[in-house]
Amino acid sequence: MDRNVFLYERASACIPGGVNSPVRAFRAVGGTPRFIARAQGSALWDANGQRYIDYIGAWGPMILGHSHPAVVEAVERALRDGFAFGAPTERETELAEFLVAAVPSMEMVRLVNSGTEAAMSAIRLARGFTQRNLLVKFEGCYHGHCDPLLVHAGSGLSTLGHPSSAGVPAEVAGQTIVLRYNDVAGLERAFAEHGPAIAALIVEPICGNMNFVRASVSFLRQCRALCTRHGAVFILDEVMTGFRVAWGGAQSLYAREIPGFAPDLTLLGKVIGGGMPLAAFGGRREIMRCLSPLGSVYQAGTLSGNPVATACGLATLREVAHEGFHDQLSQTTRTLLAGLRAAAERHGVPFCADSEGGMMGWFLLPTLPHDYPAVMQSSGDLFARFFHGLLDRGIYTAPALFEAGFVSAAHSAQDVADTIRAADEVFALLR
Repeated sequence: MDRNVFLYERASACIPGGVNSPVRAFRAVGGTPRFIARAQGSALWDANGQRYIDYIGAWGPMILGHSHPAVVEAVERALRDGFAFGAPTERETELAEFLVAAVPSMEMVRLVNSGTEAAMSAIRLARGFTQRNLLVKFEGCYHGHCDPLLVHAGSGLSTLGHPSSAGVPAEVAGQTIVLRYNDVAGLERAFAEHGPAIAALIVEPICGNMNFVRASVSFLRQCRALCTRHGAVFILDEVMTGFRVAWGGAQSLYAREIPGFAPDLTLLGKVIGGGMPLAAFGGRREIMRCLSPLGSVYQAGTLSGNPVATACGLATLREVAHEGFHDQLSQTTRTLLAGLRAAAERHGVPFCADSEGGMMGWFLLPTLPHDYPAVMQSSGDLFARFFHGLLDRGIYTAPALFEAGFVSAAHSAQDVADTIRAADEVFALLR
C-alpha cells in the first residue's frame, strides 16, 4: 500500500483535513499529500522512500538546505543544556544583537514564535503607540491568521477560494482598509480620506503568498511618505524576505532606490529561526519602548526566545553572513529560472518568472502580474498538471499557484539541471 495514502487517511481521522496547515492538503492541485520522513541538503524523502528535489524549503526557512552540519551541531549542544527555561538567556540577547546590527531600522527587537505572532503584536503596538485604530493592508498580502489581517489575504485563503475567514467579526474586519497592491493612486486616496485615523500600514515588499510579486519602487516610496506625513506606523513584513533575498532583507535593496527608506517596524521570521519556531518584530526605539514591561502595550510568550530555537537561528545566520553567500544563491536561482523559461518557450507554453536572492516564483502566464487580480488570471488546472508532472519526476514544488518557491545553498548544478530536464518533459505534455 502507498504509505502516503495510508498516513493521509489516518491523519484525516483525527486532524481537520489531515494537515496542520491548509496548503499542505493538496486541495488546490488534487492528489495525496506527501508525508515526509526525512530531509538532507536539497532533498526530501517521503514515506515511500521516494526522493524529491525540494523547492519549498519548509516554506522558506531552510536557506542552507536541510540538516546543515553547523546548525545540527549548535542545536545538539543547546539540547544538552535544556529545552526551555521560562527565564532570560544570553543566547536570546545575542540573537537580538545580531538582528539589530544586520537590519539598521531595528533599534530594538522582541522575539516571538511565529510570523503570525509577530504581525499581531506589531499591529497592537502600532495602535497603542498612535492611539488610533485603522489598519491599511493590501489585497493578496498574507501576514498570518490573526483576525484583522484575514481580509482579502493571499496564501491558503486564495488557494481555498475564500477572500476572508469565517469567525472574523465584522467589527474587526471593519477596522481594516484593504487596497490594491502597487496601486499608488488608491493608496493616496485612502490616506486623503482616513489619514488621521490610520494607526499603521502593513505590507510585504515582495509578496510570497500570491506567488512572487514585488512592490514597485514608487509604491513603497509612497507608503513610507504617506505614513510619515500622517503619523501612521509603517510596518514592513519581512517574515519571508528577511535574510532570504539579501543580507538586511528587502528593505536593504529598496534603500538603494529610495534615499532614507526605512520602516518603523519590521517583521522577521523563517530564516532567522533556521527551521525552528522563531520570529521577531522590531523597529524604532520610541515605539518598541511602549511594549510591556516598559510600556502599556502587553505582549508575552512562554516559549519566546527559546534556547534551542535561538541556537538554531544564530547558527543559520552565521552561515548566511559569509561573504558572497547571497550572490551565489541568486546565481543558482537565476540559472534555474532561465532554464525553465527556455524549456517553456521551446514548447510554446506561456511562462514567466521572477526572483530575488533565494526566493522565486513562476506563473503560467505570458507576463508577470503586479497585483492580486492579475495573479488570479492564472489557470489552476494548468498549474495542477504542471505541479503533478514535476512531482512525478521527483521535483517538489509548492502545491498551490499562490506560493513562492525557495532555493537553498545546498541546491547543486545537478539539481538545477535535473529540474530543468523534468520541466522540459512536462512542458512537452502541456503544449
